[in-house]
Amino acid sequence: MNRPLHSVSNKDKETPTYLKLASILVALIAGVYILSVLRETLIPLAFSVLLAILLHPVCVWLEHRRVPRIIAILLSILVFFFVIGVLIYVVTVQIGSFAEELPRITEKAEIILDQTLTMGERYLSLSRTQQVTEAKKYLINMLSEGRAVLLNTLVTTTGAISTFILLPLYVFFFLLYRDFFRRFFYKAISSVPNEDLNALLKKIYTVIQSYLSGLFLVIIIVGVLNSIGLLFLGVPHAIFFGFLAGFLILIPYIGILIGSLFPALLSIVTMDSPWYALGVIGVMSFVQFLEGNFITPNIVGSKVSVNPMAAIVALFLGGQLWGLSGLILALPVTAILKVVLDTIPSLEPYGFLLGEPVHEVEEDKAVEEQKMIQQKEGQKKRYRNYKNRPRKKPEGQQGAQPNTNIQ
Repeated sequence: MNRPLHSVSNKDKETPTYLKLASILVALIAGVYILSVLRETLIPLAFSVLLAILLHPVCVWLEHRRVPRIIAILLSILVFFFVIGVLIYVVTVQIGSFAEELPRITEKAEIILDQTLTMGERYLSLSRTQQVTEAKKYLINMLSEGRAVLLNTLVTTTGAISTFILLPLYVFFFLLYRDFFRRFFYKAISSVPNEDLNALLKKIYTVIQSYLSGLFLVIIIVGVLNSIGLLFLGVPHAIFFGFLAGFLILIPYIGILIGSLFPALLSIVTMDSPWYALGVIGVMSFVQFLEGNFITPNIVGSKVSVNPMAAIVALFLGGQLWGLSGLILALPVTAILKVVLDTIPSLEPYGFLLGEPVHEVEEDKAVEEQKMIQQKEGQKKRYRNYKNRPRKKPEGQQGAQPNTNIQ
């Protein structure tokens, strides 16, 4: 028995959809596998792209003052690494100052340990010998388990450092060949007009620039607020710990909380009451609340409008894929992905899904209002054209001519 024609056509229509979904799934799996296998090469390349975008305005500024491009690039890279060297020197000096307080910290730690053992004897009915034995056992287990983790971390860190040595070289070539790469995009995506491609690249550049410059300003503001709070509590080395927590916002959502643990532990050891540690955590949690809800949204702005749920998912995926580097790169990469998705009409709904709900809804309403205004203008124009068009004369008057002969 022959099947109806409409059933054949429906199946023929459904088949390309399944093939399309299967090809997308295979491409995603292959992409994740490549990103995982080539992480030691791709991570420095990703960071070098961000640094090249960050240093691009400096290079352009120098080139406008008749500095050759190669010299401008070298000067920009030298200034950047000079700033990094100054920061490392400051951290080293602060760590060296901790060594002067080691005797006092050790003495305080012994007092806290004695108090802990006394509380164990009083409330848990455990002798000091039993408590010390149990503590040693747990410490040995932790060391044995942490040894493999430490070795793995050292191997990974050594490989990452050796790979990141190439970072200045990558940045140099990205800045030197920026016009060449633009021409490559023109040739690789020839189906898109150059004007549209320039608009897309400019938007990506603007997003990354606003993200990096805004992030730098946020770090300074958060560091100042943390330092003021720690100085008010009287925590030693307040400015250092305040700006350390500020720099840790590079790890979104949990960076400041991680940074609050160090001054909290130091306040427990060096100060008279454990309430100071709770005060440290409270101050930094409040600063994190301000940073997440007021500082970052107002400074970075809506140009990097990724909603919190998409950001959290991106952070988890980035952390699983590339570790700490993935956490740092997750938000800028997601922002770039959103720009690309918003530009492609067939993928625009996915860009809408990544965006801030309020911002995206307002943008959609603005587009709809603009369409309604254009539609009303079109109706008015058609009405005016209809009203002003020449009218047909009756047939009896079409051939009549005014008599201009004078008798």
